Amino acid sequence: MTSKLIQIPSRTDYVEEVYKVLVDAICEGSLAPGTRLTQEGIAEQLSVSRSPVLQALRLLKKDGLVQDAPGRGVLVAPLDLQWLSNLYEIRGTLDALAARLAADRRARLDPELIIRGRQSSLNTDIKAMIDADMEFHFAVYAASGNPLIGETARIHWVHLRRVMGAMLQASGQRATIWDEHEAIAEAIEAGRSAAAVECSEFHTQHAHEHLVAELTAVLGADSSGGQIRESFKALHA
Repeated sequence: MTSKLIQIPSRTDYVEEVYKVLVDAICEGSLAPGTRLTQEGIAEQLSVSRSPVLQALRLLKKDGLVQDAPGRGVLVAPLDLQWLSNLYEIRGTLDALAARLAADRRARLDPELIIRGRQSSLNTDIKAMIDADMEFHFAVYAASGNPLIGETARIHWVHLRRVMGAMLQASGQRATIWDEHEAIAEAIEAGRSAAAVECSEFHTQHAHEHLVAELTAVLGADSSGGQIRESFKALHA
């Protein structure tokens, strides 16, 4: 494993920190699909013992981010286009529901969300762009008044982060993404529930179509589904 990971400050329990460092590395692409990970290698890079690394890898395996490797260690899991399409269907349903409920309440989202999002799109900081996108969507979930939407969505966003990281490295952020976010926010604040749902569904569908088009063009993947060829490594070469 050649990717450099950020070392963790000294403390007694490292599992959560090791898990977070590895999730960030996987989502941002520094640990590309197919990369072999070993307890020893990670422990050495992070200057921690093997025990928290083992527990963190178990959590990653449960999340579907790593899988058993032939022989020893684990591999960063490949991305499957059909599975990702299923994920976007779930995301679309949750986002539309949140937008409708937030509009019913005429919730006002913080305008700084849009400002920060547009600013993040002007640089090449992948993490900042992903964080801004997540911040907006979780603000909509919170504005819905139903805490279960955010809790349910959080399970899937680790995988969405991973896809977004790969896509941002391959082609940059879609030019219209923050225009779409702003349209959702305006419809919510105006109490236009149908429009909020329509804007949200358009946003998710547009993101999904962009994903399929980019993967098909860059990797020659079959847009009908199937495991993405060469485990997405081409995007991180």
